[in-house]
Amino acid sequence: MTDIEFQILDELYFMQPYSHLVKNIGLTDSSLSAGLLSLLEKGWVRCYTSPNEEVDFRHCDYRNNYWSLYFLASKKGLIAHNSNG
Repeated sequence: MTDIEFQILDELYFMQPYSHLVKNIGLTDSSLSAGLLSLLEKGWVRCYTSPNEEVDFRHCDYRNNYWSLYFLASKKGLIAHNSNG
């Protein structure tokens, strides 16, 4: 797990919109969106179009819509985060 992935997972114990992450993590937009994509590909984070609607990131045009999405660590991601700390 990279430091960026660890920082992102640290914020995702509760669902958060992208805007919250960009304000609280202090990464550039490109670093944050790339880190989230890496976590999504590993299955460590889940992606939502609204707080109640999960979506498969591969079918939501992530690269053009990441700023409007919500994110939440998956069980697999929480385990990885806790075993890495």
